[in-house]
Amino acid sequence: MISESLPSARPAKADVADALKNATYEVLPFKTAEEKVLAHVPADVALTVTTTEAKGLGPTIDLAVRLRRHGYRAAPHLAARLVRDEAHLTDIAARLREAGVDDVFVIGGDAPEPSGRFPDALSLLEGLKNTGHTFASVGIGGYPEGHGQIGGDLIERALEAKTPYATQIITQLCFDAATTVRWARKVRSRGVGLPIRVGVPGAIGRQKLIRVSAGLGLGQSARFLKKQQSMFWRFFLPGGYSPNRLVERLTPALSESDNNLRGFHVFTFNELESTEAWRQGWLSRLS
Repeated sequence: MISESLPSARPAKADVADALKNATYEVLPFKTAEEKVLAHVPADVALTVTTTEAKGLGPTIDLAVRLRRHGYRAAPHLAARLVRDEAHLTDIAARLREAGVDDVFVIGGDAPEPSGRFPDALSLLEGLKNTGHTFASVGIGGYPEGHGQIGGDLIERALEAKTPYATQIITQLCFDAATTVRWARKVRSRGVGLPIRVGVPGAIGRQKLIRVSAGLGLGQSARFLKKQQSMFWRFFLPGGYSPNRLVERLTPALSESDNNLRGFHVFTFNELESTEAWRQGWLSRLS
């Protein structure tokens, strides 16, 4: 899956090497996740840990805390719709700070209805501030292709409203580099100056997403499949899907000053061995 040609432009070479060297990995809080991280991911790779509606926030917080004890920077996804109230939020924040977890990624979450008083990411970010809980790194989501349930202008205004509370933006998967770059330029033109990490898929086999979706629970699985259907089409093309071409097409934009693109966030789907081998393959050939 790493046989496609690599970019040859010398000025862009250092930028893509830096983006891959400092890439962050997203992992799912499944039973084998901790073991796979320890076996295959260097301790200097920062991680995020997703939240699933079926399992709730507990496994996400637990895994982030355990990974921090192993020396990793691990940011749990705090899904606003799964947080009940200020007391629940305070308990979460206190446990994370006690464990030395100083990074979070705040999202609205896919639960059909909020379980408490936080219906979206902005309200949770405001809740963190109002209860006096601060973190060194706070990520928020970016949507180059829009959001299935929120209008385009509304989602961009929400991004602007969340910006004062955040330190970086991590985008959802988008397989069209030009779309991502246009979106990033628009975001910057609207006065959002946060660095943007581009979400890219790891080196994963064509059957992996089916196995992942089966572990998410029926309701969330259906929404996951719907959101990721563009990825599925690519996986069932002859030869499957490789992230190389997407990285190549994003590379020129990493050296441009009009878009705030500053790195990659790799959706690993817990295929950590093959994803790390893919990253190291790029780095060795760019060195």
